[in-house]
Amino acid sequence: MTEDPRCCGSGTCIIDDEGRCWCGQRWDGEKMCHVPLSGPLSTPPSLPEADPASDAP
Repeated sequence: MTEDPRCCGSGTCIIDDEGRCWCGQRWDGEKMCHVPLSGPLSTPPSLPEADPASDAP
């Protein structure tokens, strides 16, 4: 494995053609940085509502 000059210094970076590393960082043109998360973390994905009529015996 060759040393990538974009490596953050850990020696474990695996960077794809788009500059994304397996650890979640991304090359910004000058350095590796963490990509901001999109969307709230505390909101779980919504589930389809149950149909109460289908529960009737």
